Amino acid sequence: MSQRFHTILKHIKKNTRMYFQSPLTSCLLISTLAMQTVYATPIHKNDPNRPTAKIAAELNINQAQFVACFNHVNPTPGGLNPESSSRVHANKKVLLSCLRTANPAITNHWLDSIMDKYRPGGYGAQVPRN
Repeated sequence: MSQRFHTILKHIKKNTRMYFQSPLTSCLLISTLAMQTVYATPIHKNDPNRPTAKIAAELNINQAQFVACFNHVNPTPGGLNPESSSRVHANKKVLLSCLRTANPAITNHWLDSIMDKYRPGGYGAQVPRN
């Protein structure tokens, strides 16, 4: 574990003893905070597994244009299906309008077919949970 993590853990141990006299309570609190720190998954706006160069090539734009447009999208974290169709439509509107500034020939159907091709889970991964 990192030096910063150990420093934070020492600080937590020191300060929680003032508030929690029970060693068991302190231990549980510290364990919970440590687990959250260790297992927290960062959210990447530009997922390193997303084949941006391939997607951009199929849309007849360059990779930088695709990445710049996708930075305005709010993807569902952790690869889960979106919580609502409104999120899907909002993301599509933002992405499609930006991509059309790079290539006005991009259509909704064309974008869907390419994104579904490279999206883990394909089209089914975009079906809202509710």
